[in-house]
Amino acid sequence: MTREALKSLRGLDSRVTTLLNGPLLSDKPVSSNATDTQPVLEQAGTGLVGPDKTSPWLIFLVFLRLGLTSFGGPVAHIGYFRDEFVARRKWFSDQAYAQLVALCQFLPGPSSSQVGMGIGLARAGYPGCLAAWLGFTLPSAVVMIFIGLGHSLLSEGLAYGLLSGIKLVVVAVVAHALWGMARSLCPDNARATLAALVAAFMLGLGGGLGVWGQLLAVIAAGLAGWGFKLGLAAPSHATAHSDLDVRRAGSNLACAGDDGGPLDPRSAQSTRHAGFFWLSLFTLLLFGLPFLNSWMEGEFLVGLADAYFRAGAMVFGGGHVVLPVLQSQVVEPGWVSNETFLLGYGAAQAMPG
Repeated sequence: MTREALKSLRGLDSRVTTLLNGPLLSDKPVSSNATDTQPVLEQAGTGLVGPDKTSPWLIFLVFLRLGLTSFGGPVAHIGYFRDEFVARRKWFSDQAYAQLVALCQFLPGPSSSQVGMGIGLARAGYPGCLAAWLGFTLPSAVVMIFIGLGHSLLSEGLAYGLLSGIKLVVVAVVAHALWGMARSLCPDNARATLAALVAAFMLGLGGGLGVWGQLLAVIAAGLAGWGFKLGLAAPSHATAHSDLDVRRAGSNLACAGDDGGPLDPRSAQSTRHAGFFWLSLFTLLLFGLPFLNSWMEGEFLVGLADAYFRAGAMVFGGGHVVLPVLQSQVVEPGWVSNETFLLGYGAAQAMPG
């Protein structure tokens, strides 16, 4: 009887130690199983890892910190996100994260913001999506509002100096993220060769083609992957295994419930309905706002909404590509002077988030 009591006390002490040293001090859920002490458990067959459900408040705080520290523009942001959510928090596998990045690169608008909102959506649904967007954009938005109110006090030399210093750090951030993703996404000669060819194209001819070069590279790489899937090119065993991981990751990233697991058929149907609703709303605004703007000619807010929605919906490639579009939309009507617009753009480049 004494031995049994000692065993029970030792087991209780082990559980208490596990709780104090682990889940209670993290954002991961506490398991009722005493043997379940692994910090992060990858769900079988899915690219989503980590806690079963993430609080929107936690997502807001994480993205708020990133919004205060992520300098360097969209390319650097993707590297920061990978370090935070793949390497550190292990909320996603590399394959699932790559699927999300590839999708957002193919869409119009700011790719890094879309990746952030996709992370929030996958972890906590629509509240998580809103929390990620708000946390990541709030710091720079507040600073830019103050700059807009007192832009005459901002020196162009100061903005240029800040931007030049930040670019030096961005090179290291992007290179680190590129190396980390390459090790997991190019596991064989076929994928490494494809990545090298695309990189050579973008460094050689793709830059001269602008955003069309980027789209052409994405489409060509997608067709090559389709060729592997159909057997037009014979992949190695490692390639086939990695393809299975990527398909699983992409499927679960696209069809994940708030608990991180795959959706049941009814939830999947609901997700398709939601997708149809948002696509319909996008189409309605794309064609409806210009009509409303012409009908309510002279209404500043309607014209502003129309200009910025079309800029976000029709332009691929990020801030540098959208610059001439926004310039024509806000300078030509006389809303701001060209000097003020360029000063604002320089200040935005020096902002985090």
